[in-house]
Amino acid sequence: MTHSTSAPESSQPSTDEASTSSEVLSTQPQPSYVKLAMRNMVRKGGTSLKHFFLTIIGILAVLFSLAYLTR
Repeated sequence: MTHSTSAPESSQPSTDEASTSSEVLSTQPQPSYVKLAMRNMVRKGGTSLKHFFLTIIGILAVLFSLAYLTR
């Protein structure tokens, strides 16, 4: 068993090791947009509910006004 001791080992990973570590990170599934939105709603709490109900009220107002104008 002969070992080459002329080249010191570097602390930098080789290109093969770097590519395999990035492949491992890329194989993890990305969280879906629905999961991210739900997490954001839970984190923001009242603000998201306020915007949700304002949106519903706005849509209902548009629908009622269109129904009134087109009767």
